[in-house]
Amino acid sequence: MFRIAPGAAMVLACGAAHGSAATAASSSSEPIVVTGSHRTYGAVATSTATRTSTDIRYIPQAITTISSAQVEDQQLRSMGDLLLFVPGASYGAGEGNRDQVVLRGNSSTADFFVDGIRDDVQYFRDFYNVDRVEVLKGPDAMIFGRGGGGGIVNRVLKRPSLSNESHVSSSIDNWGAKRITADVDKRLADSFGLRLDSMFEDSDGFRHYDNLRRYGINPTAALLAGGQTRVDLGFEHFHDERTADRGVPADGNQPLHGYTRAFFGDPRVSYSRATVDIATLTAKHEFTSSLDLRNHTEYGTYRKFYQNVFPNSFDPATSTVALAGYNNRNNRTTLYTQTDLVWRTRSGGFNQTVLFGFDLGSERSRNRHLTASFVQGGTTPLSQPTISAEVRFAAGASDANNRVSLSYAGIYVQDQVRIGTWFEIIAGARFDALKTKLQDLRLSSGQLFDRRDNLWSPRIGIVLKPRRRLSFYASYSRSYLPQSGDQFSSLTSVTAGLQPERFDNHEVGAKLQLPGGILATIAAYQLDRTNTRATDPTNPALLVLTGAQRSHGVEVGLERSVTARWLVSMGYALQNATIVSATTSAPAGRAVPLVPRQSFSMWNRYALSRRTGVGMGLITRSKSYATISNAVKLPGYVRVDAALSYKLASSVDVQVNVENLFGVHYFPTASADNNIIPGALRTVKATLAFKY
Repeated sequence: MFRIAPGAAMVLACGAAHGSAATAASSSSEPIVVTGSHRTYGAVATSTATRTSTDIRYIPQAITTISSAQVEDQQLRSMGDLLLFVPGASYGAGEGNRDQVVLRGNSSTADFFVDGIRDDVQYFRDFYNVDRVEVLKGPDAMIFGRGGGGGIVNRVLKRPSLSNESHVSSSIDNWGAKRITADVDKRLADSFGLRLDSMFEDSDGFRHYDNLRRYGINPTAALLAGGQTRVDLGFEHFHDERTADRGVPADGNQPLHGYTRAFFGDPRVSYSRATVDIATLTAKHEFTSSLDLRNHTEYGTYRKFYQNVFPNSFDPATSTVALAGYNNRNNRTTLYTQTDLVWRTRSGGFNQTVLFGFDLGSERSRNRHLTASFVQGGTTPLSQPTISAEVRFAAGASDANNRVSLSYAGIYVQDQVRIGTWFEIIAGARFDALKTKLQDLRLSSGQLFDRRDNLWSPRIGIVLKPRRRLSFYASYSRSYLPQSGDQFSSLTSVTAGLQPERFDNHEVGAKLQLPGGILATIAAYQLDRTNTRATDPTNPALLVLTGAQRSHGVEVGLERSVTARWLVSMGYALQNATIVSATTSAPAGRAVPLVPRQSFSMWNRYALSRRTGVGMGLITRSKSYATISNAVKLPGYVRVDAALSYKLASSVDVQVNVENLFGVHYFPTASADNNIIPGALRTVKATLAFKY
């Protein structure tokens, strides 16, 4: 196993990154533009939403962008931290072992991407090598293929900028966190450059027995050939190992209070471990100024294991907590390749950008699940929530033991038609052919289940531009998810024959770029999820696809710069997500979990002088439900954050962040009614950064 020592990480870091200095390019399909050290929030254009470089004002879809500058200003360390600042998004607890996102009421562990390529393995991601994180709302299968029913989260990674700039930062906090990051960007020749991003962290958390150790190293090389071709070759090795913490149980219909820091279960055997190795090759060739070809190919191996003993219920009459436990292993190998041909032309009297593309993919997984049993009973008194007992793990009758293979091919076409300067149409369609196989190894015969899906995913949007800085849009998009779970591991003889779930999104909105560069957006949407499994009312032994869920709401966003000194990121969402037709999980009328009726977040950074900057953040969320049972409520809360930065010298910065300034007790998320995650108490982070 590849290991990095803290001292070695420090050596790698000699030259790394604080404040990412608005790095070079936004994605592998866009030209390199070096913008110096000017800090920016948000983004002006992206190629993620359309696979063509398009001004965000003219994309008929709600998009929130968190830049690396904002990540560093707020010291955001996890996907959960970041999603608090995205309107319409929530973060699932992921059973203490993975990232899980809830977008517009639809939960997923698979709708994650890197530079537009699928990153659907279950693990915790880090931002040490990120240029920005883009959150696209609404179904988008035309661009990304199956899934993405509520939207997707895309990390755009840093690339060599063919300049010379190095940064290093080191930080600690009051709970015992220690972290160092490095970013070395070197130009070795006129047409060749290298970039090395690295990170090491060894941290304790505010929760008892909460430990985290992770490291990552990501070298990338870039070659320019003849001015028309660019090739990027990269590799990332990333390891994350931490305590698997499932939080606190419920006391009636609310979280158990007074145990914010207590670990329920056995921390000795509760841990999550993931090792990720990804090799990428990206190439772009410009045949002419109006025609270019791009390819992105990625090969990855993932080794994931997690094990936990956690609270299963609380009995207030006896003040005892019942425990449960299991472990799960998932090893996966992936190979993806994506090719796009982009043609900018004038045809029929209109300017057009035409996209032709296809992608191919293959995934191979090995899954094994074991259930815990307790030699001396599985309960503990509330006064002693942390146990150290003999626990055995063995396969139960329903525990998964399988191999899963998935192969797919997708082809798509899209046209962006500009009619004068005031009207634009974006229309496209995609066809996917998916083949899924699951071999059930619980049986000696190794029973094989398979399914084939042929999916059509259209998208159409219109954009009106009555003023240069103002646009209005309306759009429709569709996505599908085969009836085998977002990890394709729940394929059975029953689900193999059912039609895929379907997601249909109708959306209208407006985008306004105000003086100073700030972008204000508003979107109203209705998202319907249909073909969801339900019990046949005439024959309970059968399943029918009559279940349905509806999400609708309004999202407001504000990002980028108010003035040269004032950067802002703000979001508000008013949303409602309910079961409108009974499913196997819930009757009609139930509220979808982890979807607060109202949520608001804001972060501001203001430069008082060339040396001094201050930051202030606010998060407020109304109540939501822990699960679809609606039996346990997560109370609403308000959290305030603050920051102060000071430039000690031209190349040295010091920064102090205070998260949860007033030390409020709150519960931001849950993975079950008795697995509720407390929010961190007041946390003070200090960062020292060098640039040369």
